[in-house]
Amino acid sequence: MSEIQLKQERSLLASVFLSPDESRLRAGWRLLSQLVLYIFFSIILFELWGALGHENSVPSLFDNRIMDFVAVTGSVYIIRRWLDKRAFESLGIKINRQTLVDIFAGIGITFLMMGFIFAVMFGIGWLNFEGFAWQFDSISTILSSVVTFFVIFAFVGWNEELFSRGYQLQTIASGLNLFWAAFLSSAVFGIIHLRNPYATWVGATDIFFAGLFFVYAYSCTRQLWLSIGLHVGWNFCEGMVFGFPVSGLEIYRLTRVQVTGPELWTGGLFGPEAGLIMLPAMLLGAVLIYWFTRNRIVEG
Repeated sequence: MSEIQLKQERSLLASVFLSPDESRLRAGWRLLSQLVLYIFFSIILFELWGALGHENSVPSLFDNRIMDFVAVTGSVYIIRRWLDKRAFESLGIKINRQTLVDIFAGIGITFLMMGFIFAVMFGIGWLNFEGFAWQFDSISTILSSVVTFFVIFAFVGWNEELFSRGYQLQTIASGLNLFWAAFLSSAVFGIIHLRNPYATWVGATDIFFAGLFFVYAYSCTRQLWLSIGLHVGWNFCEGMVFGFPVSGLEIYRLTRVQVTGPELWTGGLFGPEAGLIMLPAMLLGAVLIYWFTRNRIVEG
């Protein structure tokens, strides 16, 4: 092989693996690396769970979220620092005085969204109201359940936003553009939820739009805190506050209701996020996000 041919092969190999703009792997290889590392960490953590004497039991919802937190955060941090050659906080997790404001604003926005869904479904007659938690359970049970599920949903919000709107969205955007990054990361977000109980392709499509909704929040701030707050509030208010199923999961509910309306609109046992009722609710949320961020100076 001549020296010229050798140089050409090396150039071709470099073009397949290396970014043309800087000395790092292309976006697709970085995405694949993060996914492989995430799976590796997940397997190790599950094996550790078994080694601690739980080999014959399934991790609780709380334990699963803790393990997922370690796997997601660890894999994203390592790949971001060593392959992306960027600071971890550059994903949109810089902590400042706006951080808590954005998180609580996100929770407040989703409270209004879920309240809108509850009011519409109750007004139409698609809900049978059965009572409140304090009519059935002790205050200690209620308080412990509220705290436990809020912490669980806080982990869910962090894990899924760091993974989807953090690493996936921004890495795809670095290789393509924000439009395709939003579309592809949201498609993956919807498909992932097909693993949940009572999942349907209608629900996955709705969750695709939910992914775009979270992308909109990120694009308005270039930080993840608002989308994290929206994600935490979405699950907490949907399930705990207003009593709907959350992505097919039955959780402790402060409001006890039975959904009786058509599944296409209500989402049935999966929850409102799998029903058409979620679309006007997300439109309301998008308007509120715009209003909240309208004077925000966005960097990048």
